[in-house]
Amino acid sequence: MTQLSILELGRVREGFTRTDALNDARRLAQHAEALGYTRFWVAEHHNMPTVTTAATAIVISHIAAGTKTIRVGAGGIMLPNHAPYVIAEQFGTLDALYPGRIDLGLGRAPGTDQLTLRALRRDPSASEHFQDDVLELQAWLGPVAQGQRIEAVPGSNANVPIWILGSSLYGAQMAAAYGFPFGFASHFAPQMLDQALAIYRGSFRPSKQQPKPYALIGVNIIAAETDAEAKYLATTQQMSFANLVRGQRRLTQPPIDDIDTYWTPQEKAQASHMLNFSIVGSAETVRKGIIALIDRTQADELMIVSDTYDQDKRRRSVEIIADVMARIEGRSALPAA
Repeated sequence: MTQLSILELGRVREGFTRTDALNDARRLAQHAEALGYTRFWVAEHHNMPTVTTAATAIVISHIAAGTKTIRVGAGGIMLPNHAPYVIAEQFGTLDALYPGRIDLGLGRAPGTDQLTLRALRRDPSASEHFQDDVLELQAWLGPVAQGQRIEAVPGSNANVPIWILGSSLYGAQMAAAYGFPFGFASHFAPQMLDQALAIYRGSFRPSKQQPKPYALIGVNIIAAETDAEAKYLATTQQMSFANLVRGQRRLTQPPIDDIDTYWTPQEKAQASHMLNFSIVGSAETVRKGIIALIDRTQADELMIVSDTYDQDKRRRSVEIIADVMARIEGRSALPAA
């Protein structure tokens, strides 16, 4: 059974506030919980006016406090920006507040530009120590050894599940070598997905946390009552990616009738390449797309990015996606697509 989850950035929409964005995220998590989604993750990014999840642990607590059963976590913490000991304390605290519901996904990229990296007081070479930092963090979250003089409090004995996240082969190799679950960022960097999954599964070494491979992949899905409406709603995300290509720092914009009036052919090509793993349409279109994606990747879990400007439409999108997944579980009984 393929699990279904949501990735959230707490996007600030034009005409709304940062407070609105954080509360919208919590309401979406509550909605996802009621619909049976497995987990709700937020991602660390810095110096992005439209993203409110930079203080990731605090946002996780805000969301977990408003929900009861859904797993909440980081997708992820950019570990080179932090001392492993501090992350152990933060996520140990989260686990103490919301026992058994916290996930800790770790990324190797800084999640920001080089100028902001200096503001974070981090050395750009910190990513070279990612593997050692992950293992150190895992130790801080594990049992206290006899004679151990430094302890993460809270943190020790929390055993918060650690995930390795990535958009290249490095993360797949590391997750396999140490027996971690693996998440691939195919929702914006799809190029190496198939190769990364093959490496991860082919070289996986069982661990106490993870006895067998477990692969999560990111996918952009925007669902609506009709294909035309979904394509219209998706122009918000397309504009965001066009702005990224341009290096523009804009808030999330309302959808437009014709996206080709917004981007140039070159911007369209670059943005569309990043958005290659996107399924946009009615329930039937989404069903076909998800089936094809699962058949191709055999993913254990899909982490959905369903960003629309209108929050009612966004909640409706995740409803349709959840209903589609329920149908897919019995897809052998459905007529051939």
